[in-house]
Amino acid sequence: MTAQVFDPTEFRKALGTFATGVTIITTRTADGAPVGLTANSFNSVSLSPPLVLWSLANSSASLEIFRKAEHWAVHVLATDQEELSARFARRGIDKFAGLDVDTGQGGVPLLRGCAARFECRTAFQYEGGDHLIFVGEVLAFDRAESAPLVFHGGRYAHATRRDAPDVKPRNAHLAGSFSEDFLGYLLGRSHFRFFAQLRAALDAQHLSDMEFYVLSTLTLKPLLTASELAEGMAGVLDDRRKQALDSLVTAGLAATRTGDGIAYELTEHGREVALGLISRAKALESQVLERLGPDAPILKSLLNRLLGEIDPTAAALWQEPEAERRRSAG
Repeated sequence: MTAQVFDPTEFRKALGTFATGVTIITTRTADGAPVGLTANSFNSVSLSPPLVLWSLANSSASLEIFRKAEHWAVHVLATDQEELSARFARRGIDKFAGLDVDTGQGGVPLLRGCAARFECRTAFQYEGGDHLIFVGEVLAFDRAESAPLVFHGGRYAHATRRDAPDVKPRNAHLAGSFSEDFLGYLLGRSHFRFFAQLRAALDAQHLSDMEFYVLSTLTLKPLLTASELAEGMAGVLDDRRKQALDSLVTAGLAATRTGDGIAYELTEHGREVALGLISRAKALESQVLERLGPDAPILKSLLNRLLGEIDPTAAALWQEPEAERRRSAG
């Protein structure tokens, strides 16, 4: 047979359509130094005996270390460990610096906070084209109720549970064309139910939801011009923005400054009120996200993507200006 000629870039893209988990493989050198690298080639082989495999490129600087290692560990990363994945994918750095690690079978370093960990003894090694395939016998393992970090199409992704296709609406009255899985209904009800839990605190300060939104926005910068506020709240408050600002000024929570144009800033009392309410809101957020468990970061990621799709200008006010980023970096 004649080998088919592949376009390497297109072949890699085609392989990338298969979503995988992300792992970090660790071991120790003969003199005891910890070694680790990021890999998404992990897979199960057998339940009895318990065997798993992963592969490493023949060009890897760590190949000989793992080839000679009797023990190694596979760490299935959780969705909040993207930074750890990136760290162990880099070369020329101390990947374990500042990390608290446990010690596993054969003295192998074990990373913490993972979705699962498998402590293995090398069972077999096979040549596989431009990679070496390692098969390990699992000697011990542990797992946590964490959503896994996923890699798809050359990027990190999220995995979440989904309802079975035959799940029926919880409310028969909403089973028509305007069903309870309608996006607008879900977003609207979530918004009102979330802020209902802040209602008592807002009422104590005589603030509406609209005024709280503007008050919170004014904490982003010491001074916000009318045009910045108009851009940041476009499509949300629009004409009501000025009404909310006037109410905050009348209540002594905000003040106006004039120069090249009208600008707004929080008064000392306004900042105190704003930070107190934001603290309450963040505490409420923590409780809600805790109940969502491993799906919490996925929800926030999807909502950010949704906002970017339906309102591309929404993030402008929340981003640190480039000049300020350079000053802080310097």
